[in-house]
Amino acid sequence: MFRIAVPNKGSLSEPAVAMLREAGYKQRRDSRELVLSDPDNDVEFFFLRPRDVAVYVGAGTVDAGITGRDLLLDSGADAEEHLPLGFARSTFRFASPAGSISSIEQIDGLRVATSYNVLVAQHLADKGIYPQEVVHLDGAVESSVKLGVADLIADVVETGTTLRAAGLEVFGEPILRSEAVLIKGRGAQVTDGLATLTRRLQGVMTAHEYVLMDYDVSVDLVEQAVAVTPGLESPTVSPLHDSQWVAVRAMVPKAQTNKVMDELYGLGARAILVTAIVACRL
Repeated sequence: MFRIAVPNKGSLSEPAVAMLREAGYKQRRDSRELVLSDPDNDVEFFFLRPRDVAVYVGAGTVDAGITGRDLLLDSGADAEEHLPLGFARSTFRFASPAGSISSIEQIDGLRVATSYNVLVAQHLADKGIYPQEVVHLDGAVESSVKLGVADLIADVVETGTTLRAAGLEVFGEPILRSEAVLIKGRGAQVTDGLATLTRRLQGVMTAHEYVLMDYDVSVDLVEQAVAVTPGLESPTVSPLHDSQWVAVRAMVPKAQTNKVMDELYGLGARAILVTAIVACRL
């Protein structure tokens, strides 16, 4: 049975469970469940602390897992990213008291507070920068400078509102752009179970990103119309009862739906319909 580790709480948990459910896997209904068997898909799920997922995957205790790219790198586990999943995106950056530091070279000899000490220490070492100390904190990193624990911080930055409230500002390039990822053991072969899981998750992501668009267009405008909706490989063009018209079907990026519809209508296409994609395999 193929074993998959899933975050049991936090910002990664609900989206991961929802994605797996959309991919056709059985998922828990009670947050207290730690193990769930899905015999129909020959899969077993283990609900673990997000920070522990990479450790179990790296040790080979489970075959694959969903975690954050930041947590994977910070774990130091013998695991690797297999597939980015497109949710729980975040940016990891350095921040210091306003106007005090302008480049990462100035971090040399200073104290850095972070919840990701392994990741930060490795990032700085790769650039030949060695702080006096990388202070590990489990939370409320923004308060560490005011409390005298550190000179600067490294943390996830979204809007920057929390940092500004603490009198801090970001500097330098982002340390990391993170998101949820599917991981496997480092160098591990892609088994049938992992290949199936990968295809299903890719299908869910594609279904989220695309819609199916159908429309009618006159024969003399077909080439112009399919240039607007080229599809992933090639659109389907079918004859209609009126030989002067054809029906076209193509996948279109969801974010561009209304723009494409406007362009097609302006071109002369009619009966333009959009349908959501529930699942797919490409």
